[in-house]
Amino acid sequence: MAIYRDKNTSIYYEDSGEDLPAVLLIAPGGMKSALSFWKGTPWDPREQLRGRYRIIAMDQRNAGSSTAEVSSTDSWHTYTADQLGLMDYLRIPRFHVAGMCIGGPYCLGLIEVAPDRVLSATLFQSIGLDNNRDAFYNMFDDWANELKPKMPNVSRESWISFRENMYGGNKILFNVGESFISKCKTPLLVLMGDDLYHPRSTSLMLHETAQNATLIESWKEGKFRDDAIAQCHEFLQRND
Repeated sequence: MAIYRDKNTSIYYEDSGEDLPAVLLIAPGGMKSALSFWKGTPWDPREQLRGRYRIIAMDQRNAGSSTAEVSSTDSWHTYTADQLGLMDYLRIPRFHVAGMCIGGPYCLGLIEVAPDRVLSATLFQSIGLDNNRDAFYNMFDDWANELKPKMPNVSRESWISFRENMYGGNKILFNVGESFISKCKTPLLVLMGDDLYHPRSTSLMLHETAQNATLIESWKEGKFRDDAIAQCHEFLQRND
């Protein structure tokens, strides 16, 4: 089992290890984002990119096999620090990043903090705010309620603050504001979302607002799936 440790945080990851351009994968699953969730997606980048890229996939803190302490100041930046810390640990200075669901805001957060390190971002049906905040609060609470018995010293107020840090405010992408997105020059490949957690409006906003974004509307089945995989390969190769 591969583990990256930093203070009281333990991050589980898998690394294919080749001497190839690297892609950091940030899995779907909301607060439970773990690399195993890629198996249930329309197509798994670990399989589709095998042999062409060095694939690093990780469980986010307190998801899957990763663990960490919880505090009232935890927020998106806490996860960004884990993600960059893992890439530092693996001595990978520059990399592509691909994220599904909650991975969308995580990818944009990495670009905001470390723009010179992120070669490109592939965003599969990113989450976003569109008259659906209660759904994200409920998702957070479901995750937190599983952890609380293991963390009796974390106060109720800390959980509430953490939840608000993640899903309060008015940013459509939660993690970064539209002003940053409008200035973002990093190449983005946006694969359309179309449900409560992954609204079409978020994908369209990213495509229309970012300076270098390509939109794929249909990507999950049949010929659309095959075409999207080919476009993903071409997008990554173009931005190596």
